[in-house]
Amino acid sequence: QVQLVESGGGLVQAGGSLRLSCVVTGNVFIVGGMGWYRQAPGKQRDLVADITSDGNALYKEPAKGRFTISRDNDKNTMTLQMDSLKPEDTAVYYCNAKISAYPYGDYDDYWGQGTLVTVSV
Repeated sequence: QVQLVESGGGLVQAGGSLRLSCVVTGNVFIVGGMGWYRQAPGKQRDLVADITSDGNALYKEPAKGRFTISRDNDKNTMTLQMDSLKPEDTAVYYCNAKISAYPYGDYDDYWGQGTLVTVSV
């Protein structure tokens, strides 16, 4: 069974930094694209940044210039380095990955349980 486990959330003052991590475990043949999403209270879940299996990253506007996404394919891990945090970055952050459990198998979407990031003024 595939699981995505996030860690690294917490409370930080505006201007501070946090580093989120996501580890993929279980029956994994290959991990395709991965990404970080976030959901603020009362709002929809939005993409923050994603990264392809060969390392090409895409950032949505709120993350550009402040966040850095990276991954380690050997360890099936992904990180999000968040700098210059703002109160509006407060949200639950979710790890997402497209994973194939078998050779030539379809890719399925998996989500982590979420980790809360709170940025105080």
